[in-house]
Amino acid sequence: MPNTTINEMPNVHIDEIDRKIISALLENARISYTDLAKEIGLSRVAVQARINTLIEEGVVERFTAVINPVKIGITVSAFFNVEVEPKSLQQVADRLAEEPSVTSLYLMTGPSKLHMHGLFRDNQEMELFMKEKLYPLEGITSVDSQVLITRYKSRMGMRL
Repeated sequence: MPNTTINEMPNVHIDEIDRKIISALLENARISYTDLAKEIGLSRVAVQARINTLIEEGVVERFTAVINPVKIGITVSAFFNVEVEPKSLQQVADRLAEEPSVTSLYLMTGPSKLHMHGLFRDNQEMELFMKEKLYPLEGITSVDSQVLITRYKSRMGMRL
């Protein structure tokens, strides 16, 4: 996903048919154009054209698989609040964004605070990340971390 701020991109007009297409894709991004066309009540060509337009306009950023991390041996999900000196904010954000363990990274309100989520095989891998990748970054003034115990809800994409 590209770097974006809330007010950076102009709104794109989404009609009710686009909303139905997006909702169907959120449920099953692998649905065929033919099946989606039947569900929406349009031709396959019209559905394909609308999806291409949604992609070109940046409404649909990408299609991806959602993997259950525990099933592949990634057992630690952690959230971090990282306070950074304002002059170092962009460099720290750029460096953390490159880390494979970091799944999301946001600038939040507050004293130059980055909110970050990371996935790790185990506590030792998280500790190594913190000691070798996070703490040495110049400009970080404090780090608060929390490990996820139970996930009750996790929404992929967004609601319409």
